[in-house]
Amino acid sequence: MSDQQKKATAYWKENIRYVLVLLAIWFAVSFGAGILLKDALNNFRIGGFQLGFWFAQQGAIYVFVVLIFVYVRLMNKLDKKYGYNE
Repeated sequence: MSDQQKKATAYWKENIRYVLVLLAIWFAVSFGAGILLKDALNNFRIGGFQLGFWFAQQGAIYVFVVLIFVYVRLMNKLDKKYGYNE
């Protein structure tokens, strides 16, 4: 295997690891906070709405948007690390 192929393989392994971690975070927030922990979170309020309801309706979307920006930042660093930035 050439150095270029090793570099590309390492790049994609790290990329997939980032994707899996970020998807796990999103799953934990959307499924965990929005469904599993809904009853416990409903004891708290944000803007007059129960926190469990808020996570189910808005919170998971906000977290997803933040994760998009985190992914972009991580990928820019990864591109620089492996020399793929242009």
